[in-house]
Amino acid sequence: MIKDKSIFIKNIYYMLSYAFTTLNQSNFENVAKEEFENMHNLLASILAKGIGQQLKQGLYREYLNKKENIVVMRGKIDMPGTIKNKIARQQVLSCDYDDLSENNLLNQILKTTVMILLRLSKVDSEHKDALKKEMLFFSNVDTIEPTSIRWTAIRFCRNNQTYRMLISICQLILEGMLLTTEEGEYKLASFVDEQRMCRLYEKFILEYYIKEFPMLSASASQIPWALDDGIGTMLPVMQSDITLSHGERVLIIDAKYYSHTTQVQYNVHTLHSNNLYQIFAYVKNKDAQLGSKPHEVSGMLLYARTDETIQPDNIYQMSGNKISVKTLDLNCEFPEIAAQLNLITREHFGI
Repeated sequence: MIKDKSIFIKNIYYMLSYAFTTLNQSNFENVAKEEFENMHNLLASILAKGIGQQLKQGLYREYLNKKENIVVMRGKIDMPGTIKNKIARQQVLSCDYDDLSENNLLNQILKTTVMILLRLSKVDSEHKDALKKEMLFFSNVDTIEPTSIRWTAIRFCRNNQTYRMLISICQLILEGMLLTTEEGEYKLASFVDEQRMCRLYEKFILEYYIKEFPMLSASASQIPWALDDGIGTMLPVMQSDITLSHGERVLIIDAKYYSHTTQVQYNVHTLHSNNLYQIFAYVKNKDAQLGSKPHEVSGMLLYARTDETIQPDNIYQMSGNKISVKTLDLNCEFPEIAAQLNLITREHFGI
């Protein structure tokens, strides 16, 4: 899919920069200027700089419940445990207490990810050295089994908001790139899988339009079903990837990151049928929602371009709405990628 891997890796950084605005801060400037031969070095560099910044602010700590035998009372006395100690002629108290500790899930995820990166031959020594120095401050933090992490259960609060980007990078590494060998050891795949890349791809496009086109209303909005009787039991949620609106015009974009932009049967290339049905349903239901007031709703399937010979570039007029199928070339310098995205807004909104 990728002809020039170095250009693609550099663009992954820009995609991450829009997806996580933290990467636009000054301490990540050098990352944008570096040349990376693989994804491992890029993510290791981002993680090293991010953890370094977090260390300057201090590691997040939270109260964890502990139970131990101590000479001086702390917290609450655990009577059964204390009686057991007395019977065993141990002159100590069994106590339950809360301890403000850095050995919490967020720091455990950071340390676990770094320890895996340190064992990879594809990560250059300069990035490993930076990560090793930072791990000296994690001596009281445990590592955990990567497959045991429940990512959806992680919650951020005012005290740990600075961890949001770091944990997302860790998730990209541990969940999106991590493979388990038969021997039980871990290694990283060359690139993240289609599913995770698709999430990053669609988030990048949305955040690009939010930042670069503030005059547009850009969101990943839900589209209500146009129901005659109002009964929508068991109907799936219609969740758009990107919805752009300006004045009377609305453009719904479905971002797709596939290894093949078309489906082939008997040497005949056609569009992915499910994708086309989906964007058509989004457009028609959005059109119905806006009712009789003046409006224009269009839809677009925006695929990440592959190196296949046949690439979709079509515009269809369907039941009064325009549905287009385009590709976005990620295998070029970022200003060219931006120009492609800008052209979409110019064609649809005149902006």
